[in-house]
Amino acid sequence: MALLKKIKASSLMETLVATVLIVIIFMVSSLVLNNIVTNNIRNNTEKVAERLVQLEYAIHHRALEVPFLETFGDWEIEISNQGNTKDNRLLIKAFNTRTNKEISKSVLIEGQNL
Repeated sequence: MALLKKIKASSLMETLVATVLIVIIFMVSSLVLNNIVTNNIRNNTEKVAERLVQLEYAIHHRALEVPFLETFGDWEIEISNQGNTKDNRLLIKAFNTRTNKEISKSVLIEGQNL
């Protein structure tokens, strides 16, 4: 009769509650991770920053005329003279039309007349 000994186990209701809790935790964590990844992709400005450096290089080597306008993906890039034209200072602005994010940079071009 040792084989018919009663084994302690959880009831069906306890198992269902535990399963539902695990599924809810999994769903919430999936939504949070999806939100984090989506925001990371949306706020990534590495490509446009690289393009701004390329444009700055082109300006230093007189391969670009100022004022300059360009569309780069969702970004509108504008290069113009900043204020007083005697000091050869340029303003480089990039504006994202989808997220309304703006990156601006001021560049001093030495020894060149623009």
